[in-house]
Amino acid sequence: MLIGLLARLALTAAVLGSCAAVRPSAPASDCLVARVVDGDTFHCRDGRRVRLLGVDSPERGQGASWRQAQRALARLIAPGRAVRLEGDVAATDRYGRLLAWVWVGGTLVNETMVRDGWAVRYTVPPNVKYADRIERAQNTARALHAGLWSSGGFACLPRDYRRGTCVGSP
Repeated sequence: MLIGLLARLALTAAVLGSCAAVRPSAPASDCLVARVVDGDTFHCRDGRRVRLLGVDSPERGQGASWRQAQRALARLIAPGRAVRLEGDVAATDRYGRLLAWVWVGGTLVNETMVRDGWAVRYTVPPNVKYADRIERAQNTARALHAGLWSSGGFACLPRDYRRGTCVGSP
């Protein structure tokens, strides 16, 4: 009887344990930053190209806003800096870039870029692990007129610029 009870408990624990893993997540990996491309993309020294999840920053054609966002990310993850890359559901984008939540110690870089006003929320399911944090960060940045929110730098959102729906878009 005791053995049967223990077997049922073990089976129940196994079933409950498998239910706890709601969504697969790629294991975290380390990266030494080689160069920062813009406000949401950088390269690791080992050749990986990384795109920050959950955020979007101005494109090169958007002038000073692009440069400001690029410099802001470079301040957070300067070349030579070690960062931790945390995956979500989809590992790469259509350009082959690794999609990641980027950490420097206990700081979520993606969130910091949005909170400081150098990037905006850009949620693309199924990669939504920290979407609520990013949303709160954007609300704070807008309310405080942080970064590009103070200068009209987001009058044309990066996604709208890429689509050509802003005045002066390519």
